[in-house]
Amino acid sequence: MTQQYFDQNLKIFALNSNRPLAEKIAKHVGVDLGKLSVNRFSDGEIQINIEESVRGDNVYVIQSTSAPVNDNLMELLIMVDALRRASAKTINVVMPYYGYARQDRKARSREPITAKLVANMLQNSGVDRIIALDLHAAQIQGFFDIPVDHLMGAPLLAEYFINQGVADNAVVISPDHGGVTRARALAEFLKSPIAIIDKRRPRANVAQIMNIIGDVKGKKCIMIDDMIDTAGTISLGSKALMEAGAKEVYASCTHAVLSGPAIERLSESPLKEVVVTDSIQLPKEKQIDKIKQVSVAPLIGAAIKRINENRPVSPLFKQVFQSAQLEKN
Repeated sequence: MTQQYFDQNLKIFALNSNRPLAEKIAKHVGVDLGKLSVNRFSDGEIQINIEESVRGDNVYVIQSTSAPVNDNLMELLIMVDALRRASAKTINVVMPYYGYARQDRKARSREPITAKLVANMLQNSGVDRIIALDLHAAQIQGFFDIPVDHLMGAPLLAEYFINQGVADNAVVISPDHGGVTRARALAEFLKSPIAIIDKRRPRANVAQIMNIIGDVKGKKCIMIDDMIDTAGTISLGSKALMEAGAKEVYASCTHAVLSGPAIERLSESPLKEVVVTDSIQLPKEKQIDKIKQVSVAPLIGAAIKRINENRPVSPLFKQVFQSAQLEKN
């Protein structure tokens, strides 16, 4: 049974992208999920009805803009409009996964910067604050002119590996040069060295492994990325690491996109485990034995309580913690 949170002006609503995560977040905060209905007209248009008053309330909407990305994004925008017209005091959008984040810059002529477009749509719809988790590019925070709380999944992943005894004799692997900062953050929690896979990507979703920079022989290798999409980089990287003499290879990421041939590639790879968070809801067909999930609900729940109480969120960036410890804070 949910232990009631003392602030009755805080309300949490869940849209359709990841309701199980929203239920866990609400439980950690100590409130019941708000009542609403999300329906579709016969032509596919989304219709939302908030079934309780939100006048003067601090509202938090949980919605990952994962696949189907456009449907989930439109659902979120309609919900924000409904809250604004219903006189909510503040509208805080919790996006465990920010869709379109990979389109964060203009890499070629006549390309859009879609991550910025999404930021504009959210802000113009009336959002007061964004709570995001492991954005693909940290500079996306600058696309908004409203507060953005950027949470990190590395402490949760580190806690899993420590509890499983994988951190002993481990080396953290960045799958490319761009992920070195992320790998270093995990390595600091695990007190491990890092190595880098030097690869070239001839086109989108196609990766070619070149060589490994660092010592991996006889080590437990932990590959870390913000997301695993088609799993091409991860599967090729795991093979290269084993060929270089690694004892075991693990993969970890915050966002398990797992599109296209990802599940098949992970199943056939030499990876011992693939550790992901529940920022994206995994359908049953993707819940293979090799994939282990850790929940981001304690982290997001703690962030919501701190924000609602005007307390700093920064302590959550540096701690490896248990759910029980979060509740005490």
